[in-house]
Amino acid sequence: MRKRGTKTDEGDKIVRRKLSDQVLERLLEMITRREVLPGELMPSERDLMERFGVGRPAVREALQSLDTMGLISISHGERARVSALTADTVIRQIDGVARLMLSASPDNLEHLKQARRFFEMGMVRLAAANATANDIAELRRLVDRQREALGDAEAFIAADIAFHRKIASLSGNPIFAAVGDAMLSWLFNYHSELLLWSGGETKTLAEHAVIVDRLATGDEDGAAAAMGIHLDRSDLLYQHREDA
Repeated sequence: MRKRGTKTDEGDKIVRRKLSDQVLERLLEMITRREVLPGELMPSERDLMERFGVGRPAVREALQSLDTMGLISISHGERARVSALTADTVIRQIDGVARLMLSASPDNLEHLKQARRFFEMGMVRLAAANATANDIAELRRLVDRQREALGDAEAFIAADIAFHRKIASLSGNPIFAAVGDAMLSWLFNYHSELLLWSGGETKTLAEHAVIVDRLATGDEDGAAAAMGIHLDRSDLLYQHREDA
């Protein structure tokens, strides 16, 4: 038992918080309490300095943190503007860390591929239930765009991503769409060089066409099965760099 007046453990010490962290906390309160609404300008740096009784560096550092978090946008020479808080905003907060995680271990890539397969097969079921004639027409145009891009790897991959993004949007759930888009981005951006010379582009076109056909008839099971076949094959094209 520690005697009164004896030396404290390191964990007992009170650590003085940075001023910028305290300012950040107050700014977060302003946003969550809707003192400033999405689309509105934040108070000027000078106003914030006077309000919180701190110097410009603390205010600027706190504003930069909000910008990094996606809660405000900062343009040179202008006051910061509050951003709308969306699922995309939230997902962007883990983007950099997710890319580092992928690069750290082959297992992480495999886990991402498994998660994406589970996720996309679920989303394509929702898409089959929700897709309109206009949606089907747009998906067919995206397949045509891919066909026209044969031989141009960059354009082909861009159309491929657009195809999967469109299906995600048809889920009707912005959180599903944001998560699906993020997983697709992490997978394609980090390992896209392995797709450029795969020779599987014509198979991708055929598989996408089957998926659209199933969506057009509202066949949820068929759409999920077609997506599973597509992902089982295409996932073989993604390898961790240490394994390539």
